[in-house]
Amino acid sequence: MTQAAQPMRPLARLLSGALAAVALVTVAAFGTAGTAHAQPIKTGVDATFAPHAMAKLGGGMEGFNIDLGNEIARRLGRPIEIEGTQFSGLIPGLNAKKYDFVLAPTTVTKERAEALLFTEGYLDTDYLFVQKKADADIKTLDDLKGKTVAVNKGSAYETWAKANAEKYGFKFDIYDTNADAVQAVLSGRAGANLAGNTVAAWAAKQNPLIKTSLLVPTGLVWAIPFRKDDVENRNKISMVIKCMKVDGTIGKMHEKWFGAKAAADSSAMKPVAGHGVPNMPGYDATPVTLKCS
Repeated sequence: MTQAAQPMRPLARLLSGALAAVALVTVAAFGTAGTAHAQPIKTGVDATFAPHAMAKLGGGMEGFNIDLGNEIARRLGRPIEIEGTQFSGLIPGLNAKKYDFVLAPTTVTKERAEALLFTEGYLDTDYLFVQKKADADIKTLDDLKGKTVAVNKGSAYETWAKANAEKYGFKFDIYDTNADAVQAVLSGRAGANLAGNTVAAWAAKQNPLIKTSLLVPTGLVWAIPFRKDDVENRNKISMVIKCMKVDGTIGKMHEKWFGAKAAADSSAMKPVAGHGVPNMPGYDATPVTLKCS
């Protein structure tokens, strides 16, 4: 059922050109004396995945996950290098030790948690469909019958589309970036785009020609993945995330980028016991004492 990705449209080419100029952003996070000589944290994002990571007009990148990475680095007293690339290349880059961890929003699934080591979740992630504003709303999954759904290559949304295309009678096309997938909806090559709730809401907010429709609750979270053997650094950054929840930093970032307060019991606000994502492989339920700098 998988369709070949279509050629990049003009908007996607423009974004791609901009990203080429800002493919690598180095942020000096001088939290402590001597930080300038500290080993930099190396990580990567999909820099077309607004509002989590996107090119700035003046150069560099901005977004929720850029702020998240910079704040983690600041609290650890280290510089950070954030590379903008395609999502599909991030996990292979992590396994090849190109990155210390993946900063891009990564949905924690059982399959991924068996191969990677995750921090606790920092955001809840549900699935949300984007359509042309003029089209009839998708109200149930049965409304997908006969439609083409555009998804980002290598994402959880591609996995969902593969698992459900036959059941609900839709086709799907895979694109290198979610920006390309949204462009497919605008051009009429796809009837809907499936993405995370924050990304879909942002896309609709920025473009008056599209809207959000059906929300698919998942019970899943976004968390930061590490290599399976890197327990020490997973636990170190997991502790930083706990502190950022307790002091309200992630909550403020949520309101800044998504325009709404995070629920008190959401992953943006509530630390979990131990390290990792409960009920997933790699979760360590051993109680920890909060240590915040």
